Amino acid sequence: MSKYVNTSVEKVDGLALVTGEEYYTNDFTFDGMLHISVLHSPYPYAVIEEIDDSGAKAMEGVVEVLSFKNVREILYTTAGQGYPEPSPYDTVLFGKVMRFVGDNVCAVAAETKEIADLALKKIKVRYKQLKPLLDFEASEGSPTIVHDKDGSFPKIPVFHDPAKNIAAKVEADIGQFDNALEHSEHRLDHTFYVPYASHCAMEPHGAVSYLDRRGRLVIISATQVPFHVRRIVSAVAEIPVSKIRVIKPRIGGGFGGKQEVLLEPIVALVTWRTKRPAKLVYSRKEVFVSTRTRHQYRTRFRAGFNRDGSIEALHLDALENSGAYGSHALTVLANAGSKTLPLLNKIPNLRFTGKGVYTNLPVGGAYRGYGATESYFGYGQVIDMICEETHNDIVEYYKKWSIKSGETSPIFRALGEGKEGVAMNVTSTSLNECLDLGARLSGWYEKRKQYAHSAASEERFRRGIGMAALMQGSAIPEIDMASAYMKMNDDGSFNLLVGATDLGTGSDTVLAQIASEVLDTPVEKIIVTSSDTDHTPFDKGAYASSTTYLSGHAVKKCAEEIKRQILVVGADILELPVGELEIEDGRVVKKNPGRNEEVPAVSLAEICQSSLYQKRQAQIQATASHVSPKSPPPFAAHFVEVEVDTATGVIKLLNYVATVDCGTPINPTLAEGQAQGAIVNGISYALFEDYHFSPQGILLNDTFGKYGMLTACDIPPITVKLVASYEESGPFGAKSVSEININGALPAIANAFHHATGKRLFRAPFTPEYVLSVLEGKKERRSPK
Repeated sequence: MSKYVNTSVEKVDGLALVTGEEYYTNDFTFDGMLHISVLHSPYPYAVIEEIDDSGAKAMEGVVEVLSFKNVREILYTTAGQGYPEPSPYDTVLFGKVMRFVGDNVCAVAAETKEIADLALKKIKVRYKQLKPLLDFEASEGSPTIVHDKDGSFPKIPVFHDPAKNIAAKVEADIGQFDNALEHSEHRLDHTFYVPYASHCAMEPHGAVSYLDRRGRLVIISATQVPFHVRRIVSAVAEIPVSKIRVIKPRIGGGFGGKQEVLLEPIVALVTWRTKRPAKLVYSRKEVFVSTRTRHQYRTRFRAGFNRDGSIEALHLDALENSGAYGSHALTVLANAGSKTLPLLNKIPNLRFTGKGVYTNLPVGGAYRGYGATESYFGYGQVIDMICEETHNDIVEYYKKWSIKSGETSPIFRALGEGKEGVAMNVTSTSLNECLDLGARLSGWYEKRKQYAHSAASEERFRRGIGMAALMQGSAIPEIDMASAYMKMNDDGSFNLLVGATDLGTGSDTVLAQIASEVLDTPVEKIIVTSSDTDHTPFDKGAYASSTTYLSGHAVKKCAEEIKRQILVVGADILELPVGELEIEDGRVVKKNPGRNEEVPAVSLAEICQSSLYQKRQAQIQATASHVSPKSPPPFAAHFVEVEVDTATGVIKLLNYVATVDCGTPINPTLAEGQAQGAIVNGISYALFEDYHFSPQGILLNDTFGKYGMLTACDIPPITVKLVASYEESGPFGAKSVSEININGALPAIANAFHHATGKRLFRAPFTPEYVLSVLEGKKERRSPK
């Protein structure tokens, strides 16, 4: 029986966080620190013909100005991914060509932030404006070429055709789609749009750098990927990796936005050149405009199905707006298919086609959900349409046709999940249980009947209920690796060093719990140090829903080796065979003692003291690494009840129920919190969030006040229930939980809206203006602007 896992313990950093003792990047300050401001392009597409920075350099307090004039143009990708990265090398730190409003022109380092800001106004830049490409549906083959013979290239052998504005392309064909579609009894063909979105992390992007006493560069960064930062900074700033240390302090949210290496090369160059500490923290406007976003998407679904609801053919075609650069373009695109199409794995004829295209708009990047969110909007509605037309209850439909334990999908192999040439098998799922529980908690069957005539009603307020089933993944198989190191201390405590990155998710706590479970010692005895490239072992970072599953497994393996060493020392002290011993409550004891036998025991403190000072002296320590051969999917079922005001177009959420299979949760409270946060994130994206541009490609809603998103006052009643399964490849049966639940709001709300009104929503967000246009039967625009 589990003692420290599947248990809600307090976060190891909880008290320090709520009392303000923990440090975030902007809290760090050093004597003589320089402050950096960045000049960003005011034009979506332009060539810099001249930069006159003499006025800035002449100002008192200005120490350094960086631009293409004194920084070598080295192509790289800002995507913090495993090396070699699947994203194209199409970016330079400071270039002559500006490809979107917000691109880097130059940077000023000065004695104060005020001087640096003023110095930017003294810099005179002469631009030659070019015709921008602002419509992603017109990108491929456009006469405007975003990367025109600039030398950009992919680091790995994948499709990349900048001459046609194609950043990435992915295709997969299973069976005979065209023939199956033609001979199906019923067919449908629908197109859906989802917009740009900002991550809206409370803490903006920031980085601080200084030289230590031995002249090594130290970077403190609000990053999800410290080891990738070290590698990329080394390449771009031309500083040896051996001279760079990256530290991740506490982070005020990431959600994928901080899986990007944007600010760190700038602070690194300033410090390396001036030998002084430097700080760069973006304003909220800069975060909106100059960092990364969720990709804008168009998805088209074509399906052929029979009168019983069985789907014979399904084609998902995805068009992704990669923006000015191709960061994460390929992998987000692949996920748009790989995290959706396997859910109903009994469709014999599948086709996935996708392209990521360049435009002169903000750059897409990693964002929670990572392609799946964009596709589930259409996918979830298409399944609802098929069920409606064939008179199937959608809950029962998912139970019948969804992937089961022991089954696979050819999409896993075709789009990269699992070993080459071998499709991954699903080895754990409680989706059917999630569906049943969600239906019961939401009152699904009762409310489907209660609101059955709502669509035909003349009432102003109409109610409906809708749902969607979901899957995602856990880590990137056979590519990403995590490591852990442990050592034992005199008092029986343990230092646990991990490269894993806690973004506020509680991963430091979860990893401590895993070690505690192996060693049967309290979580308070596990001293966690994370995310310091000098002192913690390598970890790919916090992304791809991998920390608990992948990093947790490395910790488990490491702790098991520590346990083995402890038992060897304990056996020596107790003069008993190792096989007769176990660790119990911080002691090594004999297994299964006789009824009246005095139980031989020795404390962990005594064992460590013996190994350090007395007999066969050696430090009890271990390291372990883990690479997973698979990416086991978590599953979820989301049920949403809505009320639609047909006079104003406002969709009000009355109730939201999510039942979630994340394997065995290590810390149920933290897992539920991750699910709730993702749901709120998804609701906000569905109802409010979008980027609005001027005809010149300038972002108009670049502050929280103008952007529009869900606040604490707007959150509807949300019920999250974890429905355990046991994933044999995960630590103590765990899978991921943090991403999957952002995927449900779009399709579930849209399906509930249809139940209430009889109308379909084909683009997000579901603003009152858009909802009214749908209710009034206005024709859909080709694409949202």
